[in-house]
Amino acid sequence: MRDGVLAAESDGEEWRTTAGLADYRIECLDAAAEHAFCGAFEAGLHRTIDGESWERVGAESLPDAVTAVRVSPHDPREVWVGTEPSRLFRSPDAGKTWRELPELTSLPSADEWSFPPRPSTHHVRWIELDPNDPERVYVGIEAGALLVSEDGGETWTDRPEGARRDNHALATHPDAAGRVYSAAGDGYAESTDGGLTWDHSQEGLEHRYVWSVAVDPGDPETVLVAAASGANSAHRVGESYVYRKRGRDENAEWRRIGDEYDAEARSASSPGSQARQDSGSGLPTGQGTYRYVLSSGREDGEFWALSNTGLFRSADAGDSWERVGVSWPDRFDDATARGLAVVAE
Repeated sequence: MRDGVLAAESDGEEWRTTAGLADYRIECLDAAAEHAFCGAFEAGLHRTIDGESWERVGAESLPDAVTAVRVSPHDPREVWVGTEPSRLFRSPDAGKTWRELPELTSLPSADEWSFPPRPSTHHVRWIELDPNDPERVYVGIEAGALLVSEDGGETWTDRPEGARRDNHALATHPDAAGRVYSAAGDGYAESTDGGLTWDHSQEGLEHRYVWSVAVDPGDPETVLVAAASGANSAHRVGESYVYRKRGRDENAEWRRIGDEYDAEARSASSPGSQARQDSGSGLPTGQGTYRYVLSSGREDGEFWALSNTGLFRSADAGDSWERVGVSWPDRFDDATARGLAVVAE
């Protein structure tokens, strides 16, 4: 969350929750079975191997403002970090040593990059490493560009055809080579050619400030996004929604899922009242919910969702959701989610 990290582990019956990095300005999170990494805005990159204690890594090599982190799907020792201002670093040894990739700010569009709350600067918001090609890398700059590399970050395609400019999150799928999914402030987009060209599949997507995206592990055509009407609704007012799209044919369109959130009715075991949508029962949306961070699970049809209303899991591709019984600090009720990593032991 915005001001702390929860590590939750289940034995199949109960959840054990450990809180860490309290009062840090959390920006990003990623994990593998061996370790997890968390980036903070003014405190650099931190690593844990047990979910309980965190240590800062790369203090002599990385800037203090770490805004994106990604553990490679090909080698868990390989870690990528993005920062503010926009720079990109790579570690081959789980954060012991770092190398900065060629300067991103030398790219043609860099003079137009700007983050609205701090317009004099910009940052790397997302790093996506292609599970089908260890040399293919996708980077979202907030705000200004999508970058695609086919040689491990040595050179870049700047703003490929049709790409969004304000990419918040990107996703790929191990069973769909070339597929890339983008959740952006200027809408949703998909690519089928490794990010070189993009289509804007938005029929039925009524809220187009898109913050997060996740894909069904068993079906690359089933996609969930978290969206709002604009930045203010997503981050400050707290009025966000979740949509699902199935298929790529001409009849495929986005449909809202979830329940209307009732803050007064919410308890640790119940997400609130049930003003039903067509599906997605158990997932609170609408007024009172800050934008969800979504994550694919490890089983077919498994999705996870995190917001100020709690942590939720679906085992049926979003048709129904259950609130996960983790220990939930009161301060998280008004906090925005910054990252969510689901790891199978």
